[in-house]
Amino acid sequence: MGGSEMINVEVIHKEIIKPSSPTPHHLRYLSLSVFDQFKYEIYLPHVVFYPSSSEEYSLVAEKSELLKKSLSEALTQFYPFAGEFKYNDSINCDDRGAVFLEAQVNCPMSKILDDKHDLENMGKLIPTPVRSEHAEGGHLLLVQANVFECGGLAIAASFFHKVVDALSISKFMESWAEIARCSAGTTDHHVVLPTEFGVAATLFPPQEYFNSPKKLMLPLTENYMVRRRRFVFDASKIAALKVKAASATVPSPTRVEAVSALIWKCAMEASRSNLGFVRSSTWRHAVNMRKILAQPFVENLLGNFSFYAISKVEENEANDLQILVAKLRKRVEELKVKHTNEIRAEDVVQFFKEYGELIEKDDMDNYTCSSLCRFPFCSANFGWGKPSCTRFPLTEVFKNMFLLSDATDGNGIEAYLSMKEEDMVMFETNQDLLTYASLQ
Repeated sequence: MGGSEMINVEVIHKEIIKPSSPTPHHLRYLSLSVFDQFKYEIYLPHVVFYPSSSEEYSLVAEKSELLKKSLSEALTQFYPFAGEFKYNDSINCDDRGAVFLEAQVNCPMSKILDDKHDLENMGKLIPTPVRSEHAEGGHLLLVQANVFECGGLAIAASFFHKVVDALSISKFMESWAEIARCSAGTTDHHVVLPTEFGVAATLFPPQEYFNSPKKLMLPLTENYMVRRRRFVFDASKIAALKVKAASATVPSPTRVEAVSALIWKCAMEASRSNLGFVRSSTWRHAVNMRKILAQPFVENLLGNFSFYAISKVEENEANDLQILVAKLRKRVEELKVKHTNEIRAEDVVQFFKEYGELIEKDDMDNYTCSSLCRFPFCSANFGWGKPSCTRFPLTEVFKNMFLLSDATDGNGIEAYLSMKEEDMVMFETNQDLLTYASLQ
C-alpha cells in the first residue's frame, strides 16, 4: 500500500432482494448468446460515490430501505440478474434474487478518494471479489451500500459478466436509480422497459465450441507477480496527446485512440527494456457491436454484445504514436466494413480459433483493452443527486489487461492497468507516459 493506511469496512446487514413480481413461466429459461459464452466467469465491479453532509447521516436507514425497495422493482424488469447461471448455456430465471449488503466504513469518503494507493482499500467496498466464480450461492448481482463516517454513501454493484456488458450495466443502474427517485417522489415513474432479453440468443445462438473451459481464451493467472495501477489523463493533456498522435492517415484521433496508443507504446517499451530485445505484440480492443451493426433493433440489446478488433505490431515495425493510432483505427474500420450488415455466430467461433492460435505463441506480448468512455456511469440519481465520481476497482490482477473510463469531468480518462511487476516498474516511470498522465 506504499504507506497508505488501511481502512476497515464492516458488513452489518445482509439480505436477499427478490424481484417485486415473479418472472412469468415462459421467461424462466434464458439461453446465452455466443457473445455471452466467451466472456469470463468474473464479476464486474462498479462503485458510485454520493457525498453527504454529517447532518444527513440520520437519513442513511431511509436511503437503504429505498435502495432495497427499488432494487426489487428493477429486478422485475431485469429478471435474468436475479437468476442462476447454468454453464455455459443458459440462465435459470428462478427469482433467487440479488444479494444486498449494508456496510460501515471507519473513515470519511474523502480519505478513500484522496488515497493515492486506493486500489486495495477500494476493493473492500465491493461485495465480492472479481474472480468469484460462484459468489454467494450463485447470485449474479451483488450490491453493497457503504456508509462513511461523514454520512457519504458508496453504492457498489458487482455484475456477473456472463449476463452483462458495459451498456447493460449502465442501463440497469439508470433504471434502478430512476425507480428509486420516482418512488421517493409523489409522481408515478415512467421507466422504459428494456429490450426483451433473449433477442441476442435468437440472433446469435450459442455455439458448442465455447462449452469447454479450455476455449475461454486467456489464462487469468500465471506464475508471476502482477502489479495494478490507476493513471489519470487530464483533458488538457489528452488534447495535446491527440495533436501529437495525429497524422495524414488519422488527422483527428479520438481520445481513446490517443490514450490507447500511448499505453501500448509504453507497454512495448517496458517489455523491450526487461527482455533486452523487441518482440511482436497485439492489442485486443473490445468494440461495442451496437455501434457497428447497422440494424435498429440492436441499439438497446441487453446482455453481452461486444466483439474484438485485433491490431498487431511486428518486431521489426516502428511503433510511434501515429502508426499505432492508424493501426487501431484501421482494425475498427475493417470490422465495420465486414460486419455492418451482419455478424454470424460462426464468425465469432472462427475469430477465437484464429486468435487462440495467435496467442499460444510465446514470442509476443498480448494486451487487452476495454473502454467504458461515454457510457453514462455517472448519471445514476437515486434521489439525492448524481454521484460525485465512479470507480471500477478490478481488484484481482490480470496480466496486460487495461480498462479505460471517463474521468470525473467527463473529458479526461482514467486508466486501470495490470502488468507483470517488472514491466510495470518500467512503465510507470516512462517519461513519455508521465508527460500526459499522473499516477493515482
